[in-house]
Amino acid sequence: MATLEAAARTAAAPTPAADRARYDRATAHLDGPVAVVDLAAFDANAADLVRRAAGKPVRVASKSVRCRALLERVLATDGFAGVMSFTLAESVWLARSGLRDILLAYPSADRAGFAELTADPELAATITVLLDDPAQLDLIDAARTGSTEVRVCLELDTALHLLGGRVRVGARRSPLRTPEDLGAFAELVQRRRGFRVVGLMAYEGHVAGVGDDLPGRPVRSRLIRLMQARARTELAERRAAAVRRLRAVAELEFVNGGGTGSVESTVAERAVTEVAAGSGLYVPQLFDHYRAFRGRPAALFGQPVVRRPGLGVVTVLGGGYPASGAAGPDRSPVPYLPQGLRYDPMEGAGEVQTPLLGPAADDLLIGDRVWFRHAKAGELCERFAELHLIEGDTVTRSVPTYRGEAKTFL
Repeated sequence: MATLEAAARTAAAPTPAADRARYDRATAHLDGPVAVVDLAAFDANAADLVRRAAGKPVRVASKSVRCRALLERVLATDGFAGVMSFTLAESVWLARSGLRDILLAYPSADRAGFAELTADPELAATITVLLDDPAQLDLIDAARTGSTEVRVCLELDTALHLLGGRVRVGARRSPLRTPEDLGAFAELVQRRRGFRVVGLMAYEGHVAGVGDDLPGRPVRSRLIRLMQARARTELAERRAAAVRRLRAVAELEFVNGGGTGSVESTVAERAVTEVAAGSGLYVPQLFDHYRAFRGRPAALFGQPVVRRPGLGVVTVLGGGYPASGAAGPDRSPVPYLPQGLRYDPMEGAGEVQTPLLGPAADDLLIGDRVWFRHAKAGELCERFAELHLIEGDTVTRSVPTYRGEAKTFL
């Protein structure tokens, strides 16, 4: 596999038309629907994340990849270290598969998983679990089958509070908001036999996951940038204070923050030792509108044309794969190649068929392929059992997704 430096030197993106021709040639022997990852784009995106991280390690968010082979590929490159997982069952599976330094980034109520974790010292040394409530300690202790020490990461709530707390901007995650909240809980954890605080996580999703350069919406983009500037300043001060408070209680091995959209601002904080990122490897359509970076779409799915109802319209098989989050047009996949296609507003992306409108439709024949980009990154892999890895105009390998390995973790 090429090094990240080599990927960066060859990162100039082909034209969309050239990409479409490559993808069509590479997958001509495959029946659709089909999901692909362009390895040149994937590696270039990885190189750009490392560049943006400015020397701090990037922990790869597995929920945004959901393919063990691609997790292994990116972890084998300089600049990436460790996994940020999304369920305890996934964490155990990845650890049993040979991956190390796994941070479970969400609280779990998986009693069977905790029974396995506490009975296996090697597993417990590999996986760090996230806690933010004393009741989670009780749940783990009730599930214990061994005396193995559990490595603990605490989470700092990053939401921006305005107007005296009457307005909240940011995801509803941890109840631990202040350095005092964190310090008191850390002291409780440290006193509890069988637990040890080793890290802090703080994910500023309202900065990392919200684009600040929306096409055709200059006023809204300006307001987002103002909000994010305020949020970055407030969080940097609070996160630094939280780290100081925690270091008085525990020996922190890491302070994790950020995401694909906030890499530069997050690593600029001295208190942060590593940054998390995952979506920036695939670059789904929700990550198109950031001023700080421009990635290359690397993960796509192709749907075959099965009907030509009339001039300016073709119908492809299915493709209605909405992303999670608040329902809206931005949660639908985007018709990407050939350029110039759009949904019929009366039908949208359908469960079994999807009409597409536009002049480009008249150049498509039955059996031709339309390439789509998912709104989010790893959720595409919940729809497909395998990803076909493309180098140049050839599928060089086909690898299973989590689903293809008969692993479902949500």
